Amino acid sequence: MVAMDAPLRAAYLARLGVEAEPPSVDALFRLHRAHVERVAYETLWIHLGERWGIDPIDSAIRIAHEGRGGYCFHLNGALSELLQALGYDVVRHVGGVHGVGGATEAELTNHLVLTVHQLPTDTNPTGVWYVDAGLGDALHEPLALIAGGFDQGPFHLVLTETPGGVGRWHLAHDPLGSFAGMAWRSAPTGIDAFAERHRWLSSSPESGFVRVLTAQRRDATGTDALRGLSLRRIGANALDRTLRTKAELFDVLGDLFELDVSAIEADRRQALFANVGAAHEAWEAAGRP
Repeated sequence: MVAMDAPLRAAYLARLGVEAEPPSVDALFRLHRAHVERVAYETLWIHLGERWGIDPIDSAIRIAHEGRGGYCFHLNGALSELLQALGYDVVRHVGGVHGVGGATEAELTNHLVLTVHQLPTDTNPTGVWYVDAGLGDALHEPLALIAGGFDQGPFHLVLTETPGGVGRWHLAHDPLGSFAGMAWRSAPTGIDAFAERHRWLSSSPESGFVRVLTAQRRDATGTDALRGLSLRRIGANALDRTLRTKAELFDVLGDLFELDVSAIEADRRQALFANVGAAHEAWEAAGRP
């Protein structure tokens, strides 16, 4: 796999609005905050009929040069390449987001997890940090890989070590969040481990990503989320409203989620709005599962 070159690294950092600096805990936190605030978790590409792969450099190019985001395989894949290019010791892991029924082996490979190593502090002497820009509404900053509870904005997150269970670690999300939890294995993995799950998630009619347009963005005081035509904010300045027009939808995608939608032609915009509206009606009729 080709490593991130200096021009791509510079363009990526410019998209995030941060400067290159040597690896440190403070710098890692700055990068993570900027990533989840500026690069949206989004499935617009699926609903435009685009078929993205999960090569991390391709994902980084879309983020840096095309003003786009993606879901976990793209966001954490690209971020891992950026961190490596900046000199961080970063490891990819197989994870699995799950619902209220708890983690299962079948869900593993539906999420890409990152850890960053060799950055010890007084409160985190092992120097291992859980990094995740690909959960949409969960982490605003990295978490020390230590069992315990962590408060970030309106959310209370809990890390648990689970040897002998599903994976080695588990993140429990706040009840206000969009999912119940996520388990992951401690063993390193390559990006190819997620290829088959990505194909299903991005193309199967049974996939929630295919059924409903999603965009999410995290900040220090809460999270913004678009599902179908339903726009919701949890935390400071909470809101819950339904978008009624094509102009509203594209204004939200461009302004709130910072997605570059300028190149989308008028006929594709109309088709997208019609399809998202129909899917939104079906989603509401089904009780917004």
